[in-house]
Amino acid sequence: MPGKGTAPKSGDLLKRRVVALAESLGLRADTEVKAARRLWGQKRFIDVIVTDDKSGKRLGIECKYQSSGGTAEEKIPATIQDIAYWPIPGIVVIDGEGFSSNMQGYLMSTGKVVWFDELEDWLRLYFGL
Repeated sequence: MPGKGTAPKSGDLLKRRVVALAESLGLRADTEVKAARRLWGQKRFIDVIVTDDKSGKRLGIECKYQSSGGTAEEKIPATIQDIAYWPIPGIVVIDGEGFSSNMQGYLMSTGKVVWFDELEDWLRLYFGL
């Protein structure tokens, strides 16, 4: 299972680590950006929006952490569906030991989910860094 000794230990910490990583790559990162409404009508806030100010290219990132088995992983398929309605491209960054093997397989099959410890490589490719 992916993970390093410096891996985040909570969802909020994961979000802060995503922001720090983006900024270390020279990208701008804004958090809790309002982006219309979710499929079921609730106001939508994207966890992190990463922007390359040189090109104007943007990426929305939802951060999901699960330390043990539970319901967080069950919410991710709805998040992936919601991303399809964002005004910008988006992904879900996950971390934690609590994702079941079945859910890990599903998440990786969507092409919209990236483990935190693989995010730097993913951002470098996406933004052409």
